Amino acid sequence: MVVCGDDGLAHRLAAELRGVYREQVTLVVPPSGRRVRQPVVGRARAASAALLDMVNAAVNRSGNGDQGGADRELEATEPTEDVLADAGVERATALALVYDDDETNIRAALTARRLNPRLRLVLRLYNRRLGQHIEELLDQSAALATRDGSGSGPDGGPDAWSGSGSGSTTVLSDADTAAPALAATALVGTSKIVDTDGILLRAVERHPPAPGEVADPGLCTLALLSATSNDPAGTDGSEDSGEQGPQLLPDAAAVEAATGRGTVVLEQVSYSGPPLPAGRAGVPAFGELFSRRLRWSLAGLAACVVALAVALMVVTGDHPLHATYVTLLDLFSINEPAHNDDVGRQILQLLSGFVGLLLLPVLLAAVLEALGTFRTASSLRKPPRGLGGHVVLLGLGKIGTRVLTRLREMDIPVVCVEADPEARGMATARRLRVPVVLGDVTQEGVLEAAKIHRAHSLLALTSVDTTNLEAVLYARSVRSRLRVVLRLYDDDFATAVYRTLRAAHPRALTRSRSVTHLAAPSFAGAMMGRQILGAIPVERRVLLFAAVEVAGHPQLEGKTVGEAFRAGAWRVLALEVADGASGGGRAGSGGPVGSSGSVGSRLVWELPDTYVLRGVDRVVLAATRRGLAELLGRRARHGSGV
Repeated sequence: MVVCGDDGLAHRLAAELRGVYREQVTLVVPPSGRRVRQPVVGRARAASAALLDMVNAAVNRSGNGDQGGADRELEATEPTEDVLADAGVERATALALVYDDDETNIRAALTARRLNPRLRLVLRLYNRRLGQHIEELLDQSAALATRDGSGSGPDGGPDAWSGSGSGSTTVLSDADTAAPALAATALVGTSKIVDTDGILLRAVERHPPAPGEVADPGLCTLALLSATSNDPAGTDGSEDSGEQGPQLLPDAAAVEAATGRGTVVLEQVSYSGPPLPAGRAGVPAFGELFSRRLRWSLAGLAACVVALAVALMVVTGDHPLHATYVTLLDLFSINEPAHNDDVGRQILQLLSGFVGLLLLPVLLAAVLEALGTFRTASSLRKPPRGLGGHVVLLGLGKIGTRVLTRLREMDIPVVCVEADPEARGMATARRLRVPVVLGDVTQEGVLEAAKIHRAHSLLALTSVDTTNLEAVLYARSVRSRLRVVLRLYDDDFATAVYRTLRAAHPRALTRSRSVTHLAAPSFAGAMMGRQILGAIPVERRVLLFAAVEVAGHPQLEGKTVGEAFRAGAWRVLALEVADGASGGGRAGSGGPVGSSGSVGSRLVWELPDTYVLRGVDRVVLAATRRGLAELLGRRARHGSGV
């Protein structure tokens, strides 16, 4: 694996590939004097080296690992053709370009694709539309270059992953990949999140149930924690700790037989707060153009006109249409005076003129209200009165905009605070009709205007660490138990802030998050192949979540869900079904539960053990590293360290 970047994400990604997937990594970074946020990058490099040392020590203890192929680190100002060649791109399996500049990543990707058409590329781009076009262009270039090839990998052997399109291109954004975890942290306070088909799943650690208590299994039980995990004097289990270590993907018998051990279960992240106010997300309906009082005034005047027309028809005996026409003429004072008619006709004309006088101010008010409503629809909204249980989002920059979009997709009420009227996310806030408070969050009264005293949680996502910290401290002074999530770039600073806030407010939930730390697993999963959806740590082990085509895998194809489950290796969690499909269930096979029709494809999570997996099916499964390697037919390049 080759990783090229100029900030902390490159080192985080290298640490993820080394520590979780145990890959050999070549890291290309700028010279020391030109790196972004040098102290943080240095600490990330140290953490990456520490992870590598830990992995090598574990392999040495097992006695059957391969120590060959030490990692390298190159220094280069730009990823030119010579630099990429020196990094071994022509022999690499995957290349990640995670520079902060989109143009640099695109230029290097075009060069790398020419050097190695079968290279798996992962690019960091913020521009979504441009990213889609670049992804299609690079994939088409790889397909044309390898159309007449023999299907061999970069080193002449079989592909690193059987069935994982070699020469594929994946374009990711650190903002997009970090947004689900930040949104979930604001709701449930955990970062063990996997995003599958727009659904957020979290891994929850649960203590052993009390005698006579029945534990909620969630969607499924992912792991049994080590027997010493709840003992302060004990140590976390590892892969070498035997029965005392965590047991991944246990079967029902193991879960039932386990006593005194905590579990890790899979749950869907959901919002249980107050619902989103109606009519906040789209263009205002016709009824919202006018206030209720004005609508009643218009209805009353219309009733008066109808009554006058009926009375005129009774008095004069005219046709209903002619009586209505004459009434309207009197209403607008354009009819001839009825001084030669009978008394009844004269009284009706006077009443019509009086109603016409009342109609003028009502029409003027209707015009002004409609104009104001249309102007408000394209401007920023203010937090409505009585709002509570919402999320206060500070900062509408690159990260804040993506998190705002994700929260609104989950129908969560949000109030944004932004100091710059021309910020990147202001247009998104107007389009989504989200209330925005303009002002410096460090000034008094700004958070109060965002209803912080009635909020569910606070997301401080500005680009300035001290601003985020000051806002959180002030919010805690207003409401001590407020759930807060900080975006802090400096790791040491984040650790110190987290420990201090936790000590000062032990009953309140505090989380500090780094965008590079949250985004690295997604980039690493893309480098390993498009199957990988995410990874969740369980003590010192890791569970991988992958999307796999059933075809070509004898361990899955033609077997029921129960038969395909292999304890400690892999487990089928969900099945992808199309619009209106019943999950592909055949007669007597037991189709998936809850598969009602919907637009497009979606995932069905409650699969019966009797459902037979077919070759055309696509499933989401949880697996260990060794289990996924066996299932996907990966070459065991690192012995037991795979």
